[in-house]
Amino acid sequence: MSQVHSSERRLSASARWKAVAAFATFMGVAALASAQAADSCPPEHSKVDKKIHDTMHRLRSEREPAERLSAGRERSEFQQPGRQRVIVRARAGMRAALKAAGRSRGQSIRADHDFINAFSIDVDDDDLAALAADPRIESISVDATVQGDQVEESDPIIVAHRTSRVPPPTTPNPAALRGTLGLTTSIWTGNGVTVALIDSGLEPSADFTGRIKGFYDFTRPGAPAAAPSDAYGHGTHIAGLIGAAGRLSGGPSYMGVAPRVDFVVLKVLDGQGLGSTSNVISAIQFATANRVALGIDIINLSIGHAIYEVAATDPLVQAVQAASRAGLVVVVSAGNYGTNSTTGLVGYAGITSPGNAPSAITVGAASAQDTIARGDDRIATYSSRGPTWYDGLAKPDVVATGSHLVSNAAKGGSLYASYPALVVGADYIKLSGTSMATGVVSGVVALMLEANHAQMGSAYVMTPNAVKAALEFSAIPVSDDAGAVYDNLTQGAGEINGQGAVQLARAIDPSHGANTFWLNPSLAPVNYSTTIGPDNLAWGQTVVWGNTVVWGNTILVNQSAWAATVVWGNTVVWGNTVVWGNNVVWDNTVVWGNTVVWGNALVGASTGETVVWGNGTATGQTVVWGNLANAIDTVP
Repeated sequence: MSQVHSSERRLSASARWKAVAAFATFMGVAALASAQAADSCPPEHSKVDKKIHDTMHRLRSEREPAERLSAGRERSEFQQPGRQRVIVRARAGMRAALKAAGRSRGQSIRADHDFINAFSIDVDDDDLAALAADPRIESISVDATVQGDQVEESDPIIVAHRTSRVPPPTTPNPAALRGTLGLTTSIWTGNGVTVALIDSGLEPSADFTGRIKGFYDFTRPGAPAAAPSDAYGHGTHIAGLIGAAGRLSGGPSYMGVAPRVDFVVLKVLDGQGLGSTSNVISAIQFATANRVALGIDIINLSIGHAIYEVAATDPLVQAVQAASRAGLVVVVSAGNYGTNSTTGLVGYAGITSPGNAPSAITVGAASAQDTIARGDDRIATYSSRGPTWYDGLAKPDVVATGSHLVSNAAKGGSLYASYPALVVGADYIKLSGTSMATGVVSGVVALMLEANHAQMGSAYVMTPNAVKAALEFSAIPVSDDAGAVYDNLTQGAGEINGQGAVQLARAIDPSHGANTFWLNPSLAPVNYSTTIGPDNLAWGQTVVWGNTVVWGNTILVNQSAWAATVVWGNTVVWGNTVVWGNNVVWDNTVVWGNTVVWGNALVGASTGETVVWGNGTATGQTVVWGNLANAIDTVP
């Protein structure tokens, strides 16, 4: 796909991070302000996302030319002035006709996303209203710019708000990463498991020799096979955390979590770390379609964009859901918008898309303080917290170490050239972010699948829901400086426990009937605790199903919830071994009461059956959306 460059792309990564953070975390409030003129909105406006909706209202307004120019600067990095690149989801049986109609009007079809019944197309801004009015169209979404979820170590927000203690200079610490996961002596390496890395690429080195099964460049028309490369460096760093062999460090110092895992690399980000949602969807579709041919088991998505619509119409979310239904475990980053870039206050509702995908494993970041012991771990202040905009879903699902992680550098990439202070030795670079935490979780999932395959052979592959439940059940809750356990919207079920998750995965035996204990007795955990460093740590033993904490034997039993066809959080019939806890979003009165607060501004409030989202206390601008799941139906 051709890309239009603008002067805005010369902004520093820090400036981009701050701008996107401000927008991502306050976009729901902005949406409500524009929603006040509901009586002036045509019905078809309910079919478009917030970005398209704002453009349509801008075009209908009587603005001065200078104001129009200013508003136009807010568009995606990959949009042309006066035009929109959008993703159109068709109603059943209508996609071919819609594409033909677009071509007849001279509109360029950029990509076909048949697995979500959608396609990407360039349209004139003036044609958006007519497009939205077409009864054959289900929804229209902006082809938003995506970027990697890493943060700069030098960013003033990060420097000013580091977790509990300032870490010492990073030095080689043998098996440190695997050690933080309880895997120092583990025999599992990810052998026979393949991760589809959807990112900026992967620069070849001795750490990946013989394990790059394919490289496809989705930033070029036709996504051709190409020689592995990485002009940015984000993807190489993530790949190292997932599965670097440790050869460049002469041993385990900077070995990845799964040092024998294979990679299929799908490049979607350019040399500045930017890409388009449509290219990411195309990459997910490719991984799904070639799951068997290329042996793909896991998709790693350490990228995202602000949430502009409900999950049910978000095309990137729907692509993730489709991949999950096909049996792929999709691991995604929560986003780095946990701190208000203006006030410096920690806040909620910063999850990015596709982190709002119900079936994805959405990962937040913890800081291990450069130690293996868990007692000093804290949630990174930059890590996005739930709930998700529009749907009010509880996310993240888990957290993993993601701060100050040293991993492989792409020495030909712009990160390596632009941030020499972060370079470690000649071959490594130190980065932080939920991107990095996501790579760590993907590595653990690779070990889980390897261990399960070793026990069960090819007769059974753990479903994505079973993998997610095992990660949550074995996770270890994290506490703050005062010793208080972080809430579920900050840490999900807790910080992942590699040893415990692998132990559960190895023991799962699906030959046992529904609603019966399905762990092999000779392999099942004797007690639900793991020794990491000097401490024996109890597992959380909870699963956050939808917005509700479930206690009891959950993953120890062959529940219907673990089936590949079940969407995470949907209503299922549980056995009698579970105990329902609080609704994570609204019932935990210690954390939330009936309100969600960002700094001193009201973000949302529960009124029982309805939820009010908006900056009510500051401006009086509120709108009742009723059931959050149906929010888009009432937004103009």
